Amino acid sequence: MSPTTKLLAALLAATSLTACATVGPNFEKPDAPKTASALGAGETAPNAARLDPGATVAGPWWKALGSPELDAVIRQALKDSPTLAEADATLAQASSALAEARGVAGPQVSGNAGLTRQRANLQAFGFTGFGDIKLSNPTFSLYSVGGAVSYDLDLWGANRRRIEGAAARAEAEGRRAEAAYLSLTANVALQAATIATLRAQIACVEKMIADDQANIELVRKANALGGSTNLANVAAASQLEQDRAQLPALQGELAAARHALAVLVGKAPADWSAPTFDLSTLALSAPVPVALPSRIVRQRPDILAAEAELHAATADIGVATADLYPNIRLTASLTQGALKPGDLFSYDASGWALGPSLTAPIFDGGALKARRQRAREAARAASARYQETVLKAFGQVADALSALSADETALAAQQRAEQQASERLRLARLAFDKGGGTLLEVTDAQRTLNAARSARSRAEGQRLVDAIRLFAATGADWRTGQG
Repeated sequence: MSPTTKLLAALLAATSLTACATVGPNFEKPDAPKTASALGAGETAPNAARLDPGATVAGPWWKALGSPELDAVIRQALKDSPTLAEADATLAQASSALAEARGVAGPQVSGNAGLTRQRANLQAFGFTGFGDIKLSNPTFSLYSVGGAVSYDLDLWGANRRRIEGAAARAEAEGRRAEAAYLSLTANVALQAATIATLRAQIACVEKMIADDQANIELVRKANALGGSTNLANVAAASQLEQDRAQLPALQGELAAARHALAVLVGKAPADWSAPTFDLSTLALSAPVPVALPSRIVRQRPDILAAEAELHAATADIGVATADLYPNIRLTASLTQGALKPGDLFSYDASGWALGPSLTAPIFDGGALKARRQRAREAARAASARYQETVLKAFGQVADALSALSADETALAAQQRAEQQASERLRLARLAFDKGGGTLLEVTDAQRTLNAARSARSRAEGQRLVDAIRLFAATGADWRTGQG
């Protein structure tokens, strides 16, 4: 068997050795929360939510809003958003770190080759010549080729814990990418709901302006017949200008919402225009499914990311603990060197080395123990962050459910108010047409109805917004059914 074969065989035998132990605590998933309900104490579920212990979302959650335009915009955002591109790149970076940790834990093989031109200094070794014969320093070429192999026996599992930690951090980044996707889809839907609500508000104000102009015409005719005064003219014109003054602010908010949606889609506002979303085409087709808290913690990506970070921090304790103990690394090297290329691979031109090297901490001023303690405290902090993330998630779900309940109550009240205002206007016009009422009563009833319509559209928009927030708070899956 050649020297090279012997070295490789020794290395393969070394890699088959198992470590003595893997030190440090093993990660255990946090216990499922004992909270029995997603609702606040004493609260009842809104009609727009369905409390189900095993609730899941079938398909992309935004399909429940029944808008093909919204579906198209979200798909474009998922394709072009720079936010998602950043999240995907960060995930790829974490995956590369995991591959690096696995590679470092395995055998390390390196090769080398060289050609050097040298002039030996014989006088430095005391060779000056023989008698009157002076020796001259020879000049020659040296050819060399070789390689080295090393393997860390990882007696205490430091490398295994590093791989475990890197895998957990890669999982955390994957969960953060999922959170970024969920956040993006929710924000796109929220902007669509905002656009639809603002368009409804603008339509109400434009209807007010049209009614004001009609009222001015009625006052003008009444004044011509001697049935009105200049005060009525001034009042009608003043009301018209007050209503016109509402438009610029609403139009500015609408433009800002469209610009924000363009940015979410990954486009400049000048290069992309939002669809004309309407409240009539954005509506829940079914109640939002809400699972128990114990299931929510298993589907919200931010909670799963916090759990993975806790796993990584636990693995770091093992790495710091292993550094307190001795470790052995096996190394093997082979070098072939000759003055002539033809002699380079002969046995006489070979040199090799094989053996283990032991490293052990003797005195470090307590640095290694302090490092382990730091890892323990980091794990405690990660555990606290996990608990905080869970509590915030439960709070967001409860807030969204409570808001939806309030929205439903408000919307029902606004619908009743609109019906009453519509009936009042009908009666006022009837009385005016028969000479038993005044123009002021008609215009006042018209304004009441317009205000009721505006309030109802705001309530509809707010209910839609809170439903979208509930989808996001429960960790609705954006991936299922994606084409």
